[in-house]
Amino acid sequence: MTIRLVLAGCGNMGYAMLSGWLKSGKLAPAAVFAVEPNADLRKRVEALGCGSSADAGGIPADAAPDLVVIAVKPQVIRDVTAAYKRFGDGRTTFVSIAAGTPVATFEEILGNRAPIIRCMPNTPAAIGKGMMVVFSNRLVSDDAKRFVADLLSASGEVADIDDESLMDAVTAVSGSGPAYVFHFIEALTVAAEKAGLPTRTARLLAMQTVYGAASLAAESGEEPGVLRQQVTSPNGTTAAALAVLMGGERLTNLLTEAVAAARLRSIELGK
Repeated sequence: MTIRLVLAGCGNMGYAMLSGWLKSGKLAPAAVFAVEPNADLRKRVEALGCGSSADAGGIPADAAPDLVVIAVKPQVIRDVTAAYKRFGDGRTTFVSIAAGTPVATFEEILGNRAPIIRCMPNTPAAIGKGMMVVFSNRLVSDDAKRFVADLLSASGEVADIDDESLMDAVTAVSGSGPAYVFHFIEALTVAAEKAGLPTRTARLLAMQTVYGAASLAAESGEEPGVLRQQVTSPNGTTAAALAVLMGGERLTNLLTEAVAAARLRSIELGK
């Protein structure tokens, strides 16, 4: 079978996305070739039925993949990407999931004929519940955009932007956002313990409440504000709590400040 996709890097995110593509049937194992220097990580990929090698030199000489997916850490992006320059003739689309690395960096390395898509995923992509946001340079064809969006949909929701500078805001909201939610669960657990609940029960209540509320928000079709109002009886317990969280727009202001800080840091790291 013809190799359709070369995956450069099979760490946690690369492997999770690959697993989703194969399980969903969007790609056949024989259509994927992975490049990963770590022998243990290569074995995981080979167990899925994909070909692999320790470096780009092991890619079959006659390979002409539709996609090369770069899934390595930003600090090694230049060295890794340079090894794939032979695919930069315009026939292969490059997809990067390296945080903070602009399209211009890949254009500099691969030349001015390479179609390039920059993708910002987040960690829930590992269980098919992620948020992937993509930006494409002008050379990416509509067919390639559809193919990539279809692949990424195996890992969660997909959105596209036409202004790459917005990637810093994307990073601050959905890229870093899971950590904010994890901390909210931690904080709600502590609050539950201080209210007298045993630790195990406090943790379960906090986690399941966040999970259930997010699922309801995603599946009900209602706006979050409407769902909030449905839970809030006048002068009831929920109203008393929301008076603390919403008074002076306290929580909104705190999250706005947090996102702004993350966005500024993303801009700094991208320079």
